[in-house]
Amino acid sequence: MRKILAFLMLFMALNLVAGEQMQIILKNKNGEFGVVLDDTKVARSFATQLPLTLNLEDYANHEKVARLKTPLDTSEAPRGADGKKGELSYFAPWKNFVIYYGYQPYYDGIVRLGEILGDIDKVAIDGEVTIELISR
Repeated sequence: MRKILAFLMLFMALNLVAGEQMQIILKNKNGEFGVVLDDTKVARSFATQLPLTLNLEDYANHEKVARLKTPLDTSEAPRGADGKKGELSYFAPWKNFVIYYGYQPYYDGIVRLGEILGDIDKVAIDGEVTIELISR
């Protein structure tokens, strides 16, 4: 029993040291793209909805958006944020999932979810995207 407990304690410590991150994958007609989600309540709320298939549309010539069926938990989120190229966000007032391919100045209701690893120009396209959780 002591060996099992020691192993579990070592495993938990290694995860804390390694800074384990939630990772998701976005799939569209251009390929598959990794995303590292932030360690926030809203990002965890998003992860619980996965897998998802969404239809992205352009908005304001700097972001791709799709409405989520279920709102995310923003109870611990800041009031707003800016949107930077390569980020995933949530626009709480409209329940929109957002991929920024350009810059959005600070706006109330924007909540960052994470960062895309890869070529944003291939990720941020109109059309269907499938989003899956690959690690918690």
